Amino acid sequence: MRPVVPTPFWGPDFAALASTDPEIAEVLLGEVDRLRGGLQLIASENLTSPAVLAALGSTLSNKYAEGYPGARYYGGCAQVDIAEELARTRATELFGADHANVQPHSGASANLAAYAAFCEPGDVVLAMDLKQGGHLTHGSKVNFSGRWFEPVSYGVDRGSELIDYDQVRHLARTHQPRMIVAGATAYPRLIDFAAFREIADEVGAILMVDAAHFIGLVAGGVIPSPVPHADIVTATTHKVLRGPRGGMILCRAQHAKAVDKAVFPFTQGGPLMHAVAAKAVAFKEAAAPEYTEYTRKVVNNARALAAGLVAEGMRAVSGGTDTHLALLDVRPLGITGAEAEARCDAARITLNKNAVPFDPAPPMVASGIRIGSPSVTTQGMGESEMAEIARLIGRAVRGSADNSAEVSAEVAAAVTELVATQPAYQRD
Repeated sequence: MRPVVPTPFWGPDFAALASTDPEIAEVLLGEVDRLRGGLQLIASENLTSPAVLAALGSTLSNKYAEGYPGARYYGGCAQVDIAEELARTRATELFGADHANVQPHSGASANLAAYAAFCEPGDVVLAMDLKQGGHLTHGSKVNFSGRWFEPVSYGVDRGSELIDYDQVRHLARTHQPRMIVAGATAYPRLIDFAAFREIADEVGAILMVDAAHFIGLVAGGVIPSPVPHADIVTATTHKVLRGPRGGMILCRAQHAKAVDKAVFPFTQGGPLMHAVAAKAVAFKEAAAPEYTEYTRKVVNNARALAAGLVAEGMRAVSGGTDTHLALLDVRPLGITGAEAEARCDAARITLNKNAVPFDPAPPMVASGIRIGSPSVTTQGMGESEMAEIARLIGRAVRGSADNSAEVSAEVAAAVTELVATQPAYQRD
């Protein structure tokens, strides 16, 4: 067992964990070492604050609280009621929404509740094609959204690789969907929420915006908000928002009762009150002026990193990014997305393979990689570091079977040197 290194977020109880369960304690230490020793470029990840982690590790984890503040199915909920009210109030104020539900366990749970609030099994739902940037919950046949509902998929224009709004309108007129879903998991550009609202109104559809990826940028005010346009907005509380892993829903006042019933009792039982409290902490942090500056840097860093990877010979899908993520086609380098991911992983650079629009390769091979700037920006890195990271990725992915181990070791050493200056979760 390695020596216990004090940190600002474990607290005094880590020694008790190390004594009771040294194997799990070792996992925690190993994960911190991984974060501190490498570059985290997964677009859907971030580094939460010690305050968020403190709420997650609190005694609120013990409390069963089925229901909502003031209307619980268990006694003893006075303190968790305060926590949930704080989270709901902070969320509505932060995003300018009429109503917030902070109980969903994840973004997928929030999406399930949104479908349940407005749709019946068999209803037509128009959403973005998974192969062109959408999410599993947008109609994939292996997901509830594709098995219980009738999915119709829109995509991007083959030339510009931007959402084809003419296609969205044509499909909406043709299929008369009950609900239209805007939002994506691998689309680097801004979405025209006003255009979606216009199309939804034309066919009498509910407009749902899945803002899981970009809601943190909305909180910082660096991209337009979907809230004024959508009937319902679903989101995660991690990613750019830098909160705990979890979900939330924002909606118009007239939909509040339906949304709350769709979360509980229809799709979930007792909420995770430690996570709800941690969401409240994250919302408070996101309301601070420093957070707005952070989100501005996130976008600038994503653009700088994408430009650097283009200089390394990759092709930026849609020509660049307006958000925290970029999608790069690696076929010009003669490799697959899976190969690029594996070579980067060997060099302590964590990113993910990802399909590009009209990708001929299967999803587990893919022709692209997706990169994100939230975590490295949280560590304090800027555009100069993004240029260096792009060069390191370029070196890593060009490794061949003959010299891959040598190249990986060289890049990993450079990564270690880079992150040592601005590590994740700095030691006391």
